[in-house]
Amino acid sequence: MNKVLGSSLIIAGTTIGAGMLALPLASAGIGFGASMALMGAMWALMTYTALLMLEVHQFAEADATLHSLAKQFLGNKGKWLASFAMLFLFYSLCAAYIAGGGSQLNEKLAQWSAIELPPAAGAVLFTLVFGLVVTLGTSKVDLINRGLFTIKLLFLILALTLLTPHVSSINLVEMPVERGLLVAALPVIFTSFGFHGSIPSIVRYVGIDLPSLRKVMIIGSTLPLALYIFWQVASLGTVAQSTLVQNGELSQFVAIIQSVVQQDYIASSISLFADLALATSFLGVSLGLFDFISDSFNRQDSVRGRLQTAAITYLPPLVFALYYPQGFITALGYAAIALVILAVVLPVLMVRKARQTVSTDEHYQVIGGNLGLSLAMVGGITVVAAQFIG
Repeated sequence: MNKVLGSSLIIAGTTIGAGMLALPLASAGIGFGASMALMGAMWALMTYTALLMLEVHQFAEADATLHSLAKQFLGNKGKWLASFAMLFLFYSLCAAYIAGGGSQLNEKLAQWSAIELPPAAGAVLFTLVFGLVVTLGTSKVDLINRGLFTIKLLFLILALTLLTPHVSSINLVEMPVERGLLVAALPVIFTSFGFHGSIPSIVRYVGIDLPSLRKVMIIGSTLPLALYIFWQVASLGTVAQSTLVQNGELSQFVAIIQSVVQQDYIASSISLFADLALATSFLGVSLGLFDFISDSFNRQDSVRGRLQTAAITYLPPLVFALYYPQGFITALGYAAIALVILAVVLPVLMVRKARQTVSTDEHYQVIGGNLGLSLAMVGGITVVAAQFIG
């Protein structure tokens, strides 16, 4: 039960990133009702495909990663597709988190202790601290993530408490400004439920215990949905739709919230929540990347082997975050496409193959049959189409 709770919080911590703060901005033009419908649909899609991953894992070793699973069920083409999607998405995310985390770390050190570090020093320090936690193992990630997640939740509750008295039902019933904004919001909402790259690490940590793993996936994905709903009610209900649409920057959004609430605490709460959300997301994402790298390069689970894996995991995104930040900012624009491959296309194809080649009557099988697989694929294609159209 202890591992179930910790693993659920790793999933939730990976999902609830600093990007959560951008949800009101992305969905302002479509209105509260439409944003709720999209979030419900994306939660259902991502939870369903996470359970598909568990269906596949039962036919593999407990330490299997997406790399080895794709090779087992889809051959070399599947292995290379999985490797490309995983590395593209996770290196991009890690570089973005390192750049953002380093900047925030420098800012907080200067604010609280008058220590002013060079910009590069903050990024290096952020990588060393959280990279060390991941290198020490999933149990250490579990322990640190629990503490950070709890504190993050407290700051979010404080922000929601301050915002709730200012919620207006008039703001919540405003209709979409234009239909095209639904297309633009879809990839943002889809990526806000992304955690699938961390599933193999969770399976390795918990073991092939399907009842426990199902609880982890369902709890870990539902907790973000609940928090997103509360956040959307508080933010979209506090600020008029026209104001949010005209002020599309996060800093402007926080300033507007602060002016409405007229409390200095609100900006501090949102800022600290963003810092901790970034840290927990980095832990979850880099844990998945670490185990993927370890499997891909056949590194041993020894001190030397884990240090070698850590170097391959963290040095590339650190270098790019320091010297080529614009390249990864551009890459992040296509994060939804890579996530569709990772979280929708590969699970559907692997389960379809497993059901064709393995006798699944006596094994766990996600409900929905072939119709469920087809609907999931349609959902993924819709997100990719929205990414290009938007």
